[in-house]
Amino acid sequence: MRPTFKPLTKSAKLANVAYDIRGPVLDKARQMEDEGQKIIKLNIGNVAAFGLEPPDEIVQDMIRNLPHSAGYTDSKGLFAPRKAVVHYTQEKGVKGVTVDDVYLGNGASELIQMSISALLNDGDEVLIPAPDFPLYTAVVGLSGGVPVHYVCDEQAGWLPDIADIRAKIGPRTRGIIVCNPNNPTGALYPDNLLLEIIELARQHQLVVFADEIYDKTLYDGNTHTAMASLADDVLFVSFNGLSKNYRSCGYRAGWMVVSGEKRHARDYIEGLNMLASLRLCSNTPGQLAIQTALGGYQSIKDLVAPTGRLCRQRDLAHELLSQIPGVSVVKPRAALYMFPRLDPAVYPIADDQQFAYELLAEEKVLIVQGTGFNWIAHDHFRLVFLPNVDDLTEAIKRIERFLSQYRKRHFT
Repeated sequence: MRPTFKPLTKSAKLANVAYDIRGPVLDKARQMEDEGQKIIKLNIGNVAAFGLEPPDEIVQDMIRNLPHSAGYTDSKGLFAPRKAVVHYTQEKGVKGVTVDDVYLGNGASELIQMSISALLNDGDEVLIPAPDFPLYTAVVGLSGGVPVHYVCDEQAGWLPDIADIRAKIGPRTRGIIVCNPNNPTGALYPDNLLLEIIELARQHQLVVFADEIYDKTLYDGNTHTAMASLADDVLFVSFNGLSKNYRSCGYRAGWMVVSGEKRHARDYIEGLNMLASLRLCSNTPGQLAIQTALGGYQSIKDLVAPTGRLCRQRDLAHELLSQIPGVSVVKPRAALYMFPRLDPAVYPIADDQQFAYELLAEEKVLIVQGTGFNWIAHDHFRLVFLPNVDDLTEAIKRIERFLSQYRKRHFT
């Protein structure tokens, strides 16, 4: 007689975890593709899928080194790529960083999770931007913490609202996450704003987690300031990697740098070292790409130049979306995304995930709804402007057609 099994349930820690960039709407898109339908995917910044390949010297270096990449490395990573990261931090104006302060990871995502897990006790709070990159909210919850979202102001070009940050700092606040350049809005933060955030961190002894993965994907001559370069009396944990600037998402090559006021954080750093050791090391071939990437020709500059592919696609997407009635969008100054607003008076959307489903079903265009980025209302979505000009034009044409029908359905 077969035993009767009780339902096997997932951990309660996952109850409030979501990652809608690869969520239910994508599952529906995959089902449609299995049925032979062609979907235009504007949901994820997977640059290689759009024909944006890594620099050839990175690929060739990995190929040459692959026969010698089968063993474990030091838990923090190989010396040479970590030293290259040190030199990069020096170029960015960050002082006092040594090789021992650099951790290599399987993408920045692994290191973000590691750094949060090493810090939080149950009930501790971390300040997270809204809209956010949903990984932040997920890993805070998985670590037993409480995500507290501070508002980024669309009317101010999606810059963080300092007053809102200040109001949300409480006795259990341990850190603040700053994503600059920003995903999903494409905002780029000025130095005076970064200094205001640092001052709050200083007053309340918060750890500053600075996600700077898009620091070279800048348009219109804009420049990026490494947050950790602006102070040495606050603890900074900064993240970067090859995924976006070097079109190497699948190589999973990222790094984390601990800098600033480290003397009071010895126990926390011991926790980071412990978690780095538990995963043994990050993948060695990915590590071997870092030194070549940072020291070679920075081809991202060609892509973001006024005549470059990424800049032209950004300009086109912004222009076409802005022409749609009831749609407004802040023009991104950096990164690969924009976060358009759908005027609720024109598009009364009660459930933006259902809105994304309907767009997918009717026009075969895949986007991510704004609430998937922990935005407070059902009136935004994120669009990736990575497709080439022809595909991007077609995608936005389909979005415009869908929105036209949506208006007719709700106002006739």
